[in-house]
Amino acid sequence: MINKPNNEKGVLTKLLEQGVRIILKKECKTIRKIKIDIISSSTQIIKGEIPKINIIAEDINYKDLLFDQFELEANHLIINFSLANKAIQFKNKPIVKIKISLSQSSLKSLLLSNNWGWIGSMISKKIFNQETLEDIKIRSDKLFIKTSKKDMDVTKEEQINIKTERGKMYLENYINDKTIQIPIEDKIYIENITIENNLLNINANSFIIF
Repeated sequence: MINKPNNEKGVLTKLLEQGVRIILKKECKTIRKIKIDIISSSTQIIKGEIPKINIIAEDINYKDLLFDQFELEANHLIINFSLANKAIQFKNKPIVKIKISLSQSSLKSLLLSNNWGWIGSMISKKIFNQETLEDIKIRSDKLFIKTSKKDMDVTKEEQINIKTERGKMYLENYINDKTIQIPIEDKIYIENITIENNLLNINANSFIIF
C-alpha cells in the first residue's frame, strides 16, 4: 500500500509523518521498520485535511498483541496538528483498512500470555473439551492446536478451521462439530482471513485506532 517515496514532500507533510511515527512508538511496546506515506499538500494540512495515509510496520507489540507485519490505509482524515509538539488529534472517525500477519510463534506467545491466555483456555474448553492449550502450529498453511487435561499425561493435536462471518471471527473443530466466536471489539469488521506462507493474515476495517 505504500507508494514510491516522494522527494518533493513539503515540510508540513514530513512533520506530520514524524508525528504519526511518535504516536505509533508511544502506543506500541515495540514496533520496527515503520514506513509512513502521507498524501497531502501543505495547504490541505493547514486546513486539517489528509486525503490519504499509508503505514507499514513489522514486529509490533500492541498491548501484548503480537503482529509480525502490519499494514494500514486510511482516507479522508480531518485532524488538528500541533507544530510545537507534533501532536495529532482526529476530528472525524475515518474507516481504516488493516492487514495484520501473525506467525506460529506470535500466535503461541499471544495465546499463552498472561493478558490473552484466557482466549487459549476458552478455545481448549469450548472446542476440545480440554483444560489447557499447550501449543499451536501452522503446517502447510493449516492451523493445529494441541491441548491437554489437568492431572492426565495425555495431549492431543487437532486441526482447526478459522473463518469469518458477518465481520466476526470463528474457530471450528470438525471432529467435535463445535464452533466458537473469538471476542473482538465491535468497531473492527473482519473482511477475510487466510493462511499463506505459514502466516495467518487478517484483513479488516475499523475506526481509527491511534
